[in-house]
Amino acid sequence: MKRRNFIKNMGALGLASTVPGLSANNMSHGYALPKSTIKVEDGWDVIIVGGGPSGCTAAISAAREGAKTLLVEAMGQLGGMGTAGMIPAWCPFSDGEKIIYRGLAEKIFVESKKGVPHERKDRLDWVSINPEHLMTVYDCMVTQAGAKVLFFSRLASVEMKTKDTIDALIIANKSGLTAFRAKVYIDATGDGDLAAWAGATFKRGDENGVVQSSTLCFSFANVDTYNYINGPTLHGGNANSPIHSAVKSGKYPLIDAHFCNNLIGSDVVQFNAGHLVNVDSTDPWAVSEAMIKGRQIAGQYLDAMKDLQPKTFGGAFIVKTGSLLGVRDSRRIEGDYIFTVDDWLQRKSFDDEIGRNCYYIDVHKAGHKSTHYKKGESHGIPYRCLTPKGLKNVLTAGRCISTDEEAFGSLRVMPPCLVTGEAAGMAAQHAIVQSKNDVHKIDIQYLRKRLKEENQYFL
Repeated sequence: MKRRNFIKNMGALGLASTVPGLSANNMSHGYALPKSTIKVEDGWDVIIVGGGPSGCTAAISAAREGAKTLLVEAMGQLGGMGTAGMIPAWCPFSDGEKIIYRGLAEKIFVESKKGVPHERKDRLDWVSINPEHLMTVYDCMVTQAGAKVLFFSRLASVEMKTKDTIDALIIANKSGLTAFRAKVYIDATGDGDLAAWAGATFKRGDENGVVQSSTLCFSFANVDTYNYINGPTLHGGNANSPIHSAVKSGKYPLIDAHFCNNLIGSDVVQFNAGHLVNVDSTDPWAVSEAMIKGRQIAGQYLDAMKDLQPKTFGGAFIVKTGSLLGVRDSRRIEGDYIFTVDDWLQRKSFDDEIGRNCYYIDVHKAGHKSTHYKKGESHGIPYRCLTPKGLKNVLTAGRCISTDEEAFGSLRVMPPCLVTGEAAGMAAQHAIVQSKNDVHKIDIQYLRKRLKEENQYFL
């Protein structure tokens, strides 16, 4: 295979033609890659890159519709932030009255609850996650649907057939470089790598390019469960939480009052706590530094809890920190429609909506105030937010769909990611059958009909 764009796209990746070990800031000269032929794996209908929540539901949905489906994941496990990232709880699945995220999202949620038997069976909001159990849920559901999974494999380049059509993806793993071809591709990378490298336009962060803070989640083991349950509420939203005293003391300079926590099993408490400010998740050097600092932050939270809550945490230790950084903000790929904060505030519905969302506007930046819906309120998610402008055979799903910065604070979390993934996977196969792989020209009403048959909820 002639790699027309390989050198160029390796440049977009940040690896191109550079001497190993040199960053963009200290690169003194280039390194020309020799011309070579690499193996091609074709015959796929749909290839999804990224095995987080949206990638998993995209794979299940595409395979269920009859597509020969491949899911490519950089790590050795599916689930993204719910597993490798160690998020301790699901964001609310209800609008305060009923489940909003249905279809595959509801099925995964129900199965995940079997891993946390201490949770009430009727609980729908902020339900704890057992990451090891959730991993097996995704493994089973993706493979049983008929999709193939390729672990420890990372997107290295995007090869274009024409300006608006992807020809192949260059994937790097233990086999070296391999070109994978499909008819339709789904970007579930979170950072929008696939679509951006294919030439899609995107926004990142606010008008100054500043992104929301990231978090490295972690868990403590050997916690006194009785005292944890019956002691003071630790969540930073509680004015009486001891975390506020810890922050004010100045003894733990890396921590702040962001201190979400859930009991995920006997004597194990998992935390979504602390902030890493303005981390560019598309810069591997920045992410590397953030991972190191995140582990230091976890250590200071443990020290603080041992000092202030010795009965609960006196014998506790850090059993695990996330293998994946909790990134809240990165590229937002520009689609045929950009969902805005005004749409969110208007509780807007759409003729092409493929699901609903009710999560509050949750932007992790200093001084930002959250905005919430009332019970029973939600908004529609337009299919056009999943279709990148200028690219025919590409869909986005999950954290990189088309929104503005404020609305992104609501749509970035796992439940709506599950919803957009299912719609993207289904739409990919419909594009193959209906419109010569053009995702912009599918029958939207048929897509909505099929989603409704799979129990998705929209107006």
